Amino acid sequence: MEDPKQRLTKCASTSELERRWKATREMMKEKKIDYLVIQNSEEFLGGTLRWFTDFGARHQFPMTAIFPVDDEMTTIVCGGDPPAEQFPPAWAARGIKKRLGAVYFPTYHFTTTYDAELAAGVLKEKKKPTIGLVERAFIPITFYEHLVKQLPEATFVDATEWVDQIRSIKSPEEIEMIKGTAALQDAAMEHVKKTIKPGIRDLDVYAEAHCFCSKNGSERGLVQVNSGPLGTMVPFDVYHFQNRVIKEGDQVSVLIEVNGPGGYYCEVMRIFTVGRKPTQELQDAYAVALEAQEMAAKRLKPGADPKELWDMNKEFLVKKGYFPPSRLFAHGQGSSLVERPSIRPDEPWKLRAGMNITVHPSAVKKDVWSIACDNYIVREDGGELLHKFPREIMVV
Repeated sequence: MEDPKQRLTKCASTSELERRWKATREMMKEKKIDYLVIQNSEEFLGGTLRWFTDFGARHQFPMTAIFPVDDEMTTIVCGGDPPAEQFPPAWAARGIKKRLGAVYFPTYHFTTTYDAELAAGVLKEKKKPTIGLVERAFIPITFYEHLVKQLPEATFVDATEWVDQIRSIKSPEEIEMIKGTAALQDAAMEHVKKTIKPGIRDLDVYAEAHCFCSKNGSERGLVQVNSGPLGTMVPFDVYHFQNRVIKEGDQVSVLIEVNGPGGYYCEVMRIFTVGRKPTQELQDAYAVALEAQEMAAKRLKPGADPKELWDMNKEFLVKKGYFPPSRLFAHGQGSSLVERPSIRPDEPWKLRAGMNITVHPSAVKKDVWSIACDNYIVREDGGELLHKFPREIMVV
């Protein structure tokens, strides 16, 4: 009989999963929490679900994990009517005792409490349980209200902050998978470099990048591409606006922010010019973005304050004559595309060794857009650069 495990792509080892579960249960005991409830419906920002179960939800189909302090997990999925076998298959389910499912979809409003009903049945196994909700922003109000109604003696607490803290420090195994993602993205950018030429559309570059990444171990992620004449602002853009034909003398901006083998995210952004050298203004802007990135990378040490990093980057860009940052210029990544910490003034954390940080300052003026983007691991002596693809504007 054929071994089903040959179907598996790269995934976390059982010892790595056990490390996570052990650290989580120790904190649950300290905080007197009986259950954690985790739910998501997509992989991009749904990495907590994968961190616990090694499986992520897809395509807006909600998946729930119930993590007890003293037993194995229960998962609830959009599946079939019982007694249908539910996802994940038993041979691939590690740390999962019960696999429940029902036919429910957010677009069918009359089914939106089916998963909550199954969850309540599990949570009722303990009297007056304390239930920690993880990433409450992803838990639908229909699910939460039904739990509260069905469990009137339960106490609900927000467990997000300390779960984030555990997840943000990457283990040696996780760091190796993150490095694998960076290597995949470097190879994808090399493929893109060979793909870009006059006459193809931005969406052709997008498709080539996604195809290459999928063939080489990526399950999910973002690719954004944009082109425009040199001397204009050309920030990367979404597929909806990628029908433009690339021409001689264009700037092409490419973002590859996909996960790699094992499901960990990094991101790399590069600028290409087609058949012509970049303008002096574009070269100057890239040099400023690269200098800002290196300034931040040197300070990616334990104890670094995100607000101070933000203020430093803002002051530097404005002093050089560019627009101040308005969103994120750096942030954590892992099994989610965007994770804590946020390198912004409102982030209360300090950096800690082992965090995976993407640093992507942009130098922007009225007629120029440039960016430097790579991932770093926080180390005692500053950020360890993960991407190896040349940090320069490429002429193709």
